[in-house]
Amino acid sequence: MDGHNSQSRALSHPLRWFPEFAALSQKRFRTQGRLYGAAILVGVVAGLGAVVFAIACQVVSFVALSAGAGYRPGAPAGEAGLRWLKKHEPEGPLNPWLLLIIPPIGGLVSGLIVFRFAPEAEGHGTDAVIDAYHNKQGYIRPRVPIVKIIASALTIGSGGSGGREGPIAQIGAGFGSFLARLLGLRPAERRVLLAAGMGAGVAAIFRAPLAGALFASEVLYWSSEFEPEVIIPAGFASVVSYCTFGAFFGWDPLFETPQLHFDNPWQLGPYMLLALLMSLLAMLYTRTFYGTAHWFRSLRMPNYLKPAFGAFGSAVIGVSLYWLFGGSTQVLSVLSFGYGILQDGMRDGANISALILLAVAFGKIATTSLTIGSGGSGGVFGPSMVIGGCGGGALGIFFHQFWPELVPNPASFVIVGMAGFFAAAAKTPFSTLIIVSEMTGDYQLLLPALWVCALAFLLSDEQSLYRSQVESRSRSPAHQGAYVRDVLTGLSVGQFLTPEADGSLLHPSDSLGTVIEQLSGSAYPVLPVVDADQRLVGVVILEEVHLASRSPNVQPWVLAADLMRSTVQPLQPDDRLDRAQELFVENDLLALPVVDNLKDRRVLGMVRRVDIAKAYLRRLHGDRTAKQLSEA
Repeated sequence: MDGHNSQSRALSHPLRWFPEFAALSQKRFRTQGRLYGAAILVGVVAGLGAVVFAIACQVVSFVALSAGAGYRPGAPAGEAGLRWLKKHEPEGPLNPWLLLIIPPIGGLVSGLIVFRFAPEAEGHGTDAVIDAYHNKQGYIRPRVPIVKIIASALTIGSGGSGGREGPIAQIGAGFGSFLARLLGLRPAERRVLLAAGMGAGVAAIFRAPLAGALFASEVLYWSSEFEPEVIIPAGFASVVSYCTFGAFFGWDPLFETPQLHFDNPWQLGPYMLLALLMSLLAMLYTRTFYGTAHWFRSLRMPNYLKPAFGAFGSAVIGVSLYWLFGGSTQVLSVLSFGYGILQDGMRDGANISALILLAVAFGKIATTSLTIGSGGSGGVFGPSMVIGGCGGGALGIFFHQFWPELVPNPASFVIVGMAGFFAAAAKTPFSTLIIVSEMTGDYQLLLPALWVCALAFLLSDEQSLYRSQVESRSRSPAHQGAYVRDVLTGLSVGQFLTPEADGSLLHPSDSLGTVIEQLSGSAYPVLPVVDADQRLVGVVILEEVHLASRSPNVQPWVLAADLMRSTVQPLQPDDRLDRAQELFVENDLLALPVVDNLKDRRVLGMVRRVDIAKAYLRRLHGDRTAKQLSEA
C-alpha cells in the first residue's frame, strides 16, 4: 500500500512528466536560489529606504522652503505628500531674499556631514555604485547610504538642485553589498546584488520596476552593452521595492498626462530634430557639470565649505530668473527637484511660455552643476528629466505654432524629450525609454520615444554623466577573469604546480623565528601551515609576519598558529585557471597552496599568481611579452 501511494505521489508531481525541466529547475535554484532570495530582501530594504528618503525630503522642504521662505515647489500629480504637512502648510507670501540664505545653509550642513563621516558620499551616488561594481568587487562601506540619505535630503530639501535616484541607488546598492558579505557570497555575486540594489532604488522612487531592472544592467557601460547576469536579480529586487514603496505612497504613475498618441509617420521628422537638440543639450550638460566639478576641486578652501558656495550660486541663478521673468515661480524650478514645471508642461503644454521652458532648461544645467559639482549630495537623473522635458517642450511649442498637424500637443515633446536627453547624457537609451513611459503611465508614445532615444544616443559623443562607466564587458576589471578563461582554455592549476620541500612547510607550533627563517629562504610570500599528516590548516603571509616581528616584546611567545590565516580556500590540481584567478582575488593573496582534494587537504605544492599572468600574456602576445613581465 505504501509503495502504491509513493508511486501515485510521484506520478502526480507536476514535474514528473518533464524530467529535463525538473533537473534544470533544481540546478538553477540550487546554484542561484540564495542569490534570488537575497535580491528580494534587497528590494524590501531599497523600498523602505525610498520611503524614508521621500519623507525626509518632504520634511526638510517643508521646514526650509515652505515655512522658511514661503516657496512651495510644484510636484507631480502622482506624488502623494504627507497629510500632516499639507494640513499645516503655511500660506504666507514668497520671500525670494531668503532663498539666497537657506540653500547655502543646507549645503554647509550637508558638506560637514559628508566630509566628516563618508567623503565618498559627495556628488551623485550612482557613479559611485558603478565604480564599486567595476573596480571594488562590489564593496560599499555600510555607513555611506546612511550619510547619503541625510546629506541629500538636506541639500535638495533646502533648495539645491539634485535628483533622488543617486541617494536611493546608494541605499539599495549599499545594502546589497552588505548582505552579500554577510552571506559570504563570492565577489561576482556581491556585484550582482550591488547592481540589483541600485535598480531597486530607481524602481521605487520613480515607480518604474521594469525600468529599474534594465537600468541596473545598462548603466554600467557607455556603449550599447548590457550586463545579462544582473537583469533577473534586479527584476526581483525592483518588483519588491516598487511594491514596498507603493504600499506607503500609492500606485499612481508619477506624472499625469493627457491623451497622446502617434498616428502619422511624418511626425518622425520633428522628433528627429528633437533628438538632435537633446544630444546637443546633453553634451553641454556633461561638459558644464564636469567643468564645474573640476573648478571646485581646484579651489583652495576646505571641502566641507564648497557645497555651501555651490548652493549659493544656484540660489543666485534662481532668484535672478525670478526677477527677470516678473516674479514667475515657474522659473524657480531650477532649484530643488523642479518636477512641478514638467507637470505643468504635460497638462497645458500649448499655453506655457517657451521662453520660460528654455530658461529652466539652461538654468537647471547651471544650478545642478553648481550644487552637485561642488560636492553637494544628490542625483543627476531628476535634473536631467527637467532639462530634457523643458528643452523638448520649448521645441514642441515652436513646432506646434507652425505645424500643428504634425505636433498637435507639445506635451508629447516634453515626455519624449525627457527620455531622449537622458539617453544621450547617460548612455542608457532602453532603460530611459521604459522609465519615462512608466513615470507617465503612457505607452502611446513608445515608438517616437524609441526613435528619439536611439538617435540621441547615436548623435551624442562618448562623454557621459557617469564617468565610472566603461566601454564594454571586455574593458571592465570585473570581467577580467572571464576573458582569462577564454584565453587559457585547456590549462589547469596542475600544470603550474611547484612541489614544495618539507622545509618550506610550516607547522602550528613553529616559533616566529622559524617562520621568518622559512619565509626568508622561500620564493613565495605565502607559506602553507600543515598538521602532522601534511593536511593544510592555514597559511602564513609575509606582510603579517613582518608586522608581528616589529614587536620584540611578544616575539618569543608568537607561534605560526597565532599568525596563520585559517579561512583560505586552496586550489586543486584540476581547477581551471579562471577558478584560480577567482580564488586569488577572494583570498587577496599572491600565491596559494594546492591540495589533493578538499576533503583530505594534503598539500602538493604552491602556485603563484604571476605565473598564471605570464601564461596569459604568452597565449595572448607570445613568449617575448611574458619574458618582459618576468624581467620586470
